[in-house]
Amino acid sequence: MIMQNFVNRKDELEELREAMKKGALMIVYGRRRVGKTRLLIEASREFKVLYVLCMEEELGELLKRISMKLYNLTGDGILLKKGLSSFDEFFEYIADREVVVIFDEFPILVKKYPRIMGLLQEYWDFMRKKNNSIILCGSSISMMEKILDYQSPIYGRRTHAIHVKPLRFRDIGEFFPNYGPVKLVKTYSVLDGVPEYLLRFDAKKDVRENIYENFFGKSFLYEEAEHLLRYELRDLSTYNTILEGIAMGYTSFPKIKNRTYIDGSKISRYLGILISLGIIHKELPATISKKERIKKKNARYVIGDNYFNFYYSFVYPFKEDIEIGIQEGAIENFERDFNQYVGRIFEKIAIQSLIEMNKKGKTPFTFTRIGRWWHKNEEIDILALDEKRKKALLVEVKWKNLEESGVKSVLRELERKSALVKEIEDYRKYYAVFGKSFEKKDIEGVFLYDVNDLKV
Repeated sequence: MIMQNFVNRKDELEELREAMKKGALMIVYGRRRVGKTRLLIEASREFKVLYVLCMEEELGELLKRISMKLYNLTGDGILLKKGLSSFDEFFEYIADREVVVIFDEFPILVKKYPRIMGLLQEYWDFMRKKNNSIILCGSSISMMEKILDYQSPIYGRRTHAIHVKPLRFRDIGEFFPNYGPVKLVKTYSVLDGVPEYLLRFDAKKDVRENIYENFFGKSFLYEEAEHLLRYELRDLSTYNTILEGIAMGYTSFPKIKNRTYIDGSKISRYLGILISLGIIHKELPATISKKERIKKKNARYVIGDNYFNFYYSFVYPFKEDIEIGIQEGAIENFERDFNQYVGRIFEKIAIQSLIEMNKKGKTPFTFTRIGRWWHKNEEIDILALDEKRKKALLVEVKWKNLEESGVKSVLRELERKSALVKEIEDYRKYYAVFGKSFEKKDIEGVFLYDVNDLKV
């Protein structure tokens, strides 16, 4: 199944195209399957491009491939008679030609031939004067961040760095033109906005049928999570234990420690690695300022990637059974808990929608901070603040169909909770509810948003 249209990425496309026009040394990175290669192909269509996929092969074989690609690009017969014998020759050859060079999966080349970094440093100062562009693209987040680090030979020389992230909820409808908003919410809850995963679902089938086939039927998506971790990490057992615990609701540091029986100092390192890979993220209450965030310990660790979240919630705990063909327990657990799980992801979608509304002036006020709030056993799903003008929007998110009485009950509860947030005592307060649908959309004192309002 092939997606014909290129979906969104307008900002990244514009940045890449403008940089290529001037000549640039660019770093493009992001998790596997997120669409980096397709983005680069789309961005470079109007340029002369040398695309090199770095693979596990001998350096001589790679240089032969590059020589043939350059011949196809330039028609220079010398490249057929005597191909390039070193990367020194390669950089000298392209230095006088206006060309965009893309090294895809660049970390593989760095691992095989570390000297490439020094050569880039040496030749780039001359090449940039010729409006050449070099793009270093990679899926290994840890390796690409080393390339970006100030100790890297090309630090200070790279002109752009783009971290390609999954698509937002509002973009995935283009993959499923026949799905309504409820089905799209469920799909996003399982696959996030990763194009390769979205293409694995059959748009003609129901979400539940797609889940059964792709996760409980041991297909590509069943295997992918741990393949991705192996690409970045060595010992998966500890990371699997931590991710399963977080998916089960053990989100504070003490709870993770007690659940996993791992030494506290080691847990910090493991969590830090998972954060750097973009699989989990650390949350603090929205009322805590940036300066305070360094000191505060009232943090929660959540799986920010919906695909990993779904996998460790519904697949990994039953992997042994699924492996031997006994899926009943996994399916029973999925049927029982999936709706509650979607409700948690719906909060993430609501935040995305509020941010888009905020940009377009469709919120009660323009907020400068947004997030969750909690203290002891009290929680507010979303709290948006304008600290300068002292305004606060308190939001409850309900993945259900709400009658008027239900909305008013939620509003009373939000008003009660607002008094618990000491930091907004003197703020003007607004209230909102995100729900699957509402019996009545116009209720005094509260803004109501249903699934039809999500694509801003």
